[in-house]
Amino acid sequence: MRHGKYPLILTFLVPPLLLYLVFVVSPYLQAFQISTTDWLGYSAEADPVGLANFETLLHDGRVWNALKNNALLLAVVPVLTIGLGLFFATMLNMGGRKGRAGVAGVRGTAVYRMVYFFPQVLSVVIIALLWKEVYHPNSGLLNGTLRAVGLPAPTWLGDPRTAFWCVLAVMVWANVGFYVVLFGAAMSAIPRDIYEAVLLDGASRWTTLRRVTIPLLWDTVQVAWIYLAIAALDGFILIQQMTNGGPNFSSDVIGLRMYETAFGSESKFGYASAIGVVLFFLTLSVAVLALRAARRDRIEYS
Repeated sequence: MRHGKYPLILTFLVPPLLLYLVFVVSPYLQAFQISTTDWLGYSAEADPVGLANFETLLHDGRVWNALKNNALLLAVVPVLTIGLGLFFATMLNMGGRKGRAGVAGVRGTAVYRMVYFFPQVLSVVIIALLWKEVYHPNSGLLNGTLRAVGLPAPTWLGDPRTAFWCVLAVMVWANVGFYVVLFGAAMSAIPRDIYEAVLLDGASRWTTLRRVTIPLLWDTVQVAWIYLAIAALDGFILIQQMTNGGPNFSSDVIGLRMYETAFGSESKFGYASAIGVVLFFLTLSVAVLALRAARRDRIEYS
């Protein structure tokens, strides 16, 4: 039996590792190689240019504009999404009923969780098209409501001052429901005795959330932060479908800039690969920094 253990392990381990190397690691390595060429994507010639593509990136105003928008997404989306997720999850799990506020959940918690989670069952394209219609300047639900109460109706996605923030709001809306369910499940695992003891000491709900719930959920919050940071550095599909980076590149992001560079009129696959390499290291750096910055002693309960 012992002699047959290792062949069995290799039989199940080697095929997925080979698939991972071929379909994940290999494209990354190819991207690094292509980023040092002037390949146009559809031509047989790919002359090496060294680090010329990366030098061009340093002076590309559109790339810097896209990075600025990604930085804003990175600063706002995780904070808003996690904050709203914790708030709604706390209300559902500790909203209380019949004098047990802060200990028991509200009635119909499962239904509320299903409603919050509903955007997760929709594809990003459907969400983008749905909200594009909501923001429509003439027939959109939002402007129709504003006109009904006598308020001005802006061109939300057609105004450089508001287009980016409209997409950011949709990104938060599309993600917050998942973290309501995630945080709610983690809160359900916390013993109720802890909350009862805290409430007997006279702690408010805000103090309970800050001093008890968040420390006990810190590992979950940390994982959520990393996922949302990676999502903030992407945002390609949502923005491409809603605004295509416009108007006047006001909602452009680095993923969309890479796509337009590769598949636009110029078809600069080498330059687009250089953008992809920068995005790779940027995403990796953000994930590592988030892990180190959020590292703290683990609080356990029994």
